[in-house]
Amino acid sequence: MDRRTLLRAGVAGGAAAFSGSLWAGAAMAAPAQPGASPYGPLQPADARGIQLPAGFTSRIVARSRQAVAGTSYIWHDAPDGGACFAAGTGWIYVSNSEINPGGGASAVRFNSDGSIASAYRILSNTRQNCAGGATPWGTWLSCEEVSLGYVYETYPQGGTAAVQRPAMGRFKHEAAACDPVRGVIYLTEDETSGCFYRFRPTTWGNLSSGTLEVLVAGTATSGPVTWARVPDPDGSPTYTRNQVSGAKKFNGGEGCWYADGTCWFTTKGDNRVWAYDAVNQRIDLAYDDSLVSGTAPLTGVDNITGARSGDLFVAEDGGNMEINIITPTEVVAPFLRITGQSSSEICGPAFSPDGTRFYFSSQRGTSGSSSGGITYEVRGPFRS
Repeated sequence: MDRRTLLRAGVAGGAAAFSGSLWAGAAMAAPAQPGASPYGPLQPADARGIQLPAGFTSRIVARSRQAVAGTSYIWHDAPDGGACFAAGTGWIYVSNSEINPGGGASAVRFNSDGSIASAYRILSNTRQNCAGGATPWGTWLSCEEVSLGYVYETYPQGGTAAVQRPAMGRFKHEAAACDPVRGVIYLTEDETSGCFYRFRPTTWGNLSSGTLEVLVAGTATSGPVTWARVPDPDGSPTYTRNQVSGAKKFNGGEGCWYADGTCWFTTKGDNRVWAYDAVNQRIDLAYDDSLVSGTAPLTGVDNITGARSGDLFVAEDGGNMEINIITPTEVVAPFLRITGQSSSEICGPAFSPDGTRFYFSSQRGTSGSSSGGITYEVRGPFRS
């Protein structure tokens, strides 16, 4: 299967596989710098308090503790990581719930015209499900952000019980991203001295067994890296991040996104976006707020996703409640801003399978409480 066919197949199955070809296989020349957004400046806030570029509109999809429109399903508290999946002539948006205990994940199914068809639970009775990642075979990996947390493989279409995947390691999980070319899944760890992992399933598409590895490198922010097997993925009595000498430490691993040979991941503790070049096995900085000229537009770096154009969209936990774009020409600029919700964070950015609709959540909304979460959709002339 050639690369273009593989990428099309991944998008159809709901995997994180938009091409991002403009970035392909190249080490970063320098971290991204502030500049003009390809979408233009933000306009005044709309009726929902969202500032968007000209030509874009927003709507509310769901609110915590309220029934999703047209259904009897009550949306979960503290919506967090999310992804979209093709579903017949429509699509599904899944969203984690970052509460403990309870956690889990829910789904909203959309008709081809964007109207809501149904909403339902796909994971229950877990702990603080923060981010995760889509797989090429159409499942959602929901990750527990607690010490010795698990990854759960869930089924967005519904009707199939979620499955715990202990072979993927027990640690403070954050996000996951699938690399179908190398047959691995990258994993971030939300610890101040966390690691960056990859899981090699024994059989691609079956996560019941495999090998967990950790990235090994020096202290530099760029250069070649290697991988070493984690001896005890169970993380007890020694945490996975402390089992391999030379494992590179990252300050608060957050979002994770794979496209066309590169895995992008974020670290909130130092406001960085990293690029792991899987072709050449090296890491580089795609963004560092301490290395920008002038005022950094992106702080509180958190969830990340990509578009067909190769643009990265990075959500803020705090900052000034923006989602920033990082272009393949290494320009960083605000794409949207939420007003009146300074005690919240932005989570779950994801594009519909056709790339025309963009979803995200404000975890605590205007109330500042997990019961006040709001999930949004944005439409407009996205680059292709």
